[in-house]
Amino acid sequence: MGSDARETELPGCGDPEHLGEVMNVILQIYKKRQRLRECLIKAGPENLPDYELLQILLFTIAPRTEVDTVVEELLARFGGLAEVLSAEIDALAAAGLRAHEIAAVKFVREVALRLMTAEFRERPLIGSFDKLIDYCKTRLAYSKVEEFHIFFLDRKNVLIKDERQQRGTIDHTPVYTREVIKRALELGASSLILVHNHPSGDLTPSTADIAVTKDIIKTAATLNIAVHDHLIIGRGGHTSLRDLGFIPSEFKKDGSASECARTHSSSLHSDNPKD
Repeated sequence: MGSDARETELPGCGDPEHLGEVMNVILQIYKKRQRLRECLIKAGPENLPDYELLQILLFTIAPRTEVDTVVEELLARFGGLAEVLSAEIDALAAAGLRAHEIAAVKFVREVALRLMTAEFRERPLIGSFDKLIDYCKTRLAYSKVEEFHIFFLDRKNVLIKDERQQRGTIDHTPVYTREVIKRALELGASSLILVHNHPSGDLTPSTADIAVTKDIIKTAATLNIAVHDHLIIGRGGHTSLRDLGFIPSEFKKDGSASECARTHSSSLHSDNPKD
């Protein structure tokens, strides 16, 4: 979409005789946007539909731009507000957003994510499991490719850092045990929560998912680092490998409590699903 199509159409803007008509168009746009602002403040943002929130976001950063058509196209292309905020930069550009608009979308998403993790830095993360799942869904559920994240926790299970370690393709991402352990030692982590997404929506752990989890558990145990869980995230929900019994409550440093994989590099969600 060209920039000319994105600007508000002002009839007869070069003819003084049509100044009244021009001003009327501007006034109508102003009144509509003022109404949306008032609704946002008085009724609360939670009561506004996705398209109105997107309208406010776009006209706030580009007040002279007609945004209704743009918002319609964004929602038609991506499906909803969450999908728009999680879309790749290239996809947003292809949808017609300009650089400053893309920056605003990414800014809003990052602020939302940081707000969600603020509590994790003040109290034990394993005591806020529901909020952890909500955060993981917000961060990963709408990604088009697999991503492998690690939550590094201190001795009190308070979050030290949440990092994306690997980013792969639509159906797998490489995971290297030595890199996981190396980073845990660098950050002084006492425990880990592993997280990755399945863009396909199938939350069944693959053979590779299970193998690499056991390998990380075994290696981490030799350094007194615990692995609390490995979560698989999708749009429709999540799967916990601990709940499925693949992560024992206690394990010995020699790995004898579980049959651990021997390889130190693998990939998550390979073409080898669990039976």
